[in-house]
Amino acid sequence: MRIFLAGATGVIGRRLLPLLLAQGHQVTGTSRTFEGAARVTAAGATGIRLDMFDRAAVTEALAAAAPDAVIHQLTALAAGSSADNARIRVDGTRNLVDASRTAGVGRMIAQSIAWAYQAGDTSADESTPLDLTADEPRATTVLGVQALENAVAETPDHVVLRYGTLYGPGTWYAPNALMSTRLRAGELAANDAVSSFLHIEDAARTALLALDWPSGTINIVDDEPAPAHAWVPVFAQALGAPAPARSTGRAGWERGARNAKARALGWAPRHPSWRDGFHTGPE
Repeated sequence: MRIFLAGATGVIGRRLLPLLLAQGHQVTGTSRTFEGAARVTAAGATGIRLDMFDRAAVTEALAAAAPDAVIHQLTALAAGSSADNARIRVDGTRNLVDASRTAGVGRMIAQSIAWAYQAGDTSADESTPLDLTADEPRATTVLGVQALENAVAETPDHVVLRYGTLYGPGTWYAPNALMSTRLRAGELAANDAVSSFLHIEDAARTALLALDWPSGTINIVDDEPAPAHAWVPVFAQALGAPAPARSTGRAGWERGARNAKARALGWAPRHPSWRDGFHTGPE
């Protein structure tokens, strides 16, 4: 199959690329930089430097690649800006979907998130509405997710993967990354806020599997939604750092998500719980 991998040098894309190549797929992979495109080419794919906000360039790239499927793994997280990430979800996705339709692409796999649901007391499933009445700054994220998912749904066959909070090498939960810095600075609360995690390896592997899945929106999270007072001490132990004192309180949307729909498709995470996953070393 000819695959257009948008975001081939991102935290998921760079793990997904070798999986696609190992399955015999012909991959065109994008990067924001010429250096990144060169790394994609060196890995055995066709690397191209592409500005996803340049509609004409995106249209030209899709026409040249003539893919059977597009895998959308675009993010803008390096600076930790929700506005930047929302822009790539809104404008970058719009350009990618329009270019794909012009090129006659019938299938798209796209990365979304599993913590954009409205408030509730139990873990959310895919029928739970998005939190469209959220206040800022959360509204920027949720409306970006809505725009991405609505655009992707214009593709005849599409799978939206609502990933849990990513952890593992290269993520914000890696040693010396954002969350470990927050932990050591005393800025990470061990409260009642529930998260659903997903190891980065499972995220990449699932994007490959989704090429054969029926259209739909699917939570891709591990088996154990957990309050921060449960997972933060384990995270701290994995880093060799002191854990904060337990506290209380959570926002209504901090509820976690369920993976029953993915399980029904035969999916299973190789890292079923953050309890073990936090202690997994570098790949």
